[in-house]
Amino acid sequence: MSVVKSPLPEGDLKTVSEALQGALVDLVDLGLVAKQVHWNVVGPRFRSVHLQLDEVVDSARTHSDTVAERASALGVSPDGRAATVASGSGIAAVAPGWVKDTDAVGALVAALGSVITRMRERVTSTAEADPVSQDIFITITADLEKHHWMFQAENS
Repeated sequence: MSVVKSPLPEGDLKTVSEALQGALVDLVDLGLVAKQVHWNVVGPRFRSVHLQLDEVVDSARTHSDTVAERASALGVSPDGRAATVASGSGIAAVAPGWVKDTDAVGALVAALGSVITRMRERVTSTAEADPVSQDIFITITADLEKHHWMFQAENS
């Protein structure tokens, strides 16, 4: 059942819905990974890394809502359930327990890099199918690349 009908042709809608769902999964997981590391970071740079992780969480949550609402606007039911996120994320799992500040930074560099790579693929795949969704992916990618840069600079 779909109560919302998309103006996009069926083929374009399939491309866009897959891109939006993939982005939703990656963003939800990025927020969870960043929060997990945030709770467990230790070390001399605890405070700065701890606060920086919350910025990533806020971005991931804001962007995931934007992506989910775009999917809904196109008549696609977004799926952010735990099982869906766990089975579809491109982010490597973080180990349980305390995380040294330098390892926390490395984990976020890797997680952000993974999501950015997949987000750039979505920018490309939606260029013709739906420039509106593409614009959302471009905005998200730019924001994530800023976080990626800042975490990389943290480990220099």
